[in-house]
Amino acid sequence: MYSHIMLGADDVAVAKTFYDAVLGALGHPEGTIDDQGRCFWFTPSGIFSVTPPIDGQPASGGNGSTVGFAAESPAAADAWHQAGLDNGGISIEDPPGIREGSGLYLAYLRDPSGNKICALHRAG
Repeated sequence: MYSHIMLGADDVAVAKTFYDAVLGALGHPEGTIDDQGRCFWFTPSGIFSVTPPIDGQPASGGNGSTVGFAAESPAAADAWHQAGLDNGGISIEDPPGIREGSGLYLAYLRDPSGNKICALHRAG
């Protein structure tokens, strides 16, 4: 359904370090910075990117917004979460784990710019 997702970042270098770590934990290659200062991670299923806001204002996390990344296993979601914590992310909501009655293993973070992100594994 989606072709790409782009999030605002005040410091693209810091965001690249963070997302290289969390996306690397899920098996994705490092991002590339283009001549406009944006960073892109290309996958067969879509593109994830970060950019300084084009209006020149500070980046901010969307109130009520979450970007979710697919994890192949609970261990991958845990590795994603730990990589985020090790690279400037902040753990939010419940600790990583199965959410009662949902069959979903979820791990939540705020990235260094305040964007809410999640690793999700659909349990058997």
